[in-house]
Amino acid sequence: MLFKPYKLGDLNLKNRIVMPPMTRSRADLGEVATDLMATYYGQRASAGLIISEGTQVSRQGQGYAWTPGIYTDAQIAGWKKVTDTVHANGGLMFAQLWHVGRVSHTSLQENGAAPVAPSAILAPGVKVFLDLKEEGPGKGAGEMVQHSMPRELTVPQIKDIIQDFAKAAKNAIEAGFDGVELHGANGYLIEQFIDSQTNHRTDEYGGNTENRLRFLKEVVTAVADAIGPERVGVRQAPLTTLMGAQDDTPEITYIEAAKILDQIGIAYIHIAEADWDNAPVMATEFKEAYRNAFSGTLIYTGKYTIQRAEEALANGWADLISFGRPFIANPDLPYRLQNGLPLNEPDRAYFFGGDTKGYTDYPAYHVI
Repeated sequence: MLFKPYKLGDLNLKNRIVMPPMTRSRADLGEVATDLMATYYGQRASAGLIISEGTQVSRQGQGYAWTPGIYTDAQIAGWKKVTDTVHANGGLMFAQLWHVGRVSHTSLQENGAAPVAPSAILAPGVKVFLDLKEEGPGKGAGEMVQHSMPRELTVPQIKDIIQDFAKAAKNAIEAGFDGVELHGANGYLIEQFIDSQTNHRTDEYGGNTENRLRFLKEVVTAVADAIGPERVGVRQAPLTTLMGAQDDTPEITYIEAAKILDQIGIAYIHIAEADWDNAPVMATEFKEAYRNAFSGTLIYTGKYTIQRAEEALANGWADLISFGRPFIANPDLPYRLQNGLPLNEPDRAYFFGGDTKGYTDYPAYHVI
């Protein structure tokens, strides 16, 4: 089933293989997407769907050096070059909209302000990628640094961020994206509101499950109203503990979130399973609960092989399967998987920052 077409709303995907969002830190000055990024994504347009790297909805939403934004005219124009290239190569592409919340640093914030979060809680050991030498994009300069202590958001500030997401979604459509994915996973702002261990608020955005899901509901509703729910996906990572975020009862919290998303009528939920050694395993019952709670498309990612992918599709847990690191090193990944060809190994030294090396120079068996 993996290589069969799939209909996502009114979009016709040529296969069920998704390239998921992966930060590569190659944007230019002004956090603008570049011609090099257009080449990178264009090389991978044989995926049924590409989801862009995390793209900040505002300057406040940035947490790492050289990540792209989508809140200025120059950023929209930069992304338009990317989407034009992907479409010219027969691909489809969603933009992942991102606000990192507390996972940022004062050096990235306007006037050196503290990052924002639902609660003023530091995550010890959680680091961000900074270009402290200010050598600029393409130099490969940068190091990982502890994130800065955040400040708690006021309710009016929360409302402003919701509008930042809605405006960014409109900008994404203007830039030629086929839709947007809201980053509600991996310990960033939306998940910081959802998870009980990162949200200690006592107002309408904290406390019980309904209140902790309120920010997610309001962001998704605003974006769906802006561009149409059929153009919206949400990424979730219910069992991961990335960036110090964790919920005490994820099987309850995230199924309630799925029900809310189903009511709004979005296109898909993209579920990131924990993919490190000795990580918690997502039980079959949890996957079936997701399927029962959400009537739209379900995408799964997390160290999937062809065999695991076909099993997930056959059992109805998933409709699409996302392959992360293999897409970094294999621009023609669907062709390789379908023909049983060996895969290139990604070079971790060039995951973040730099130029063509470890980015657009991986060889392909099959050129689009």
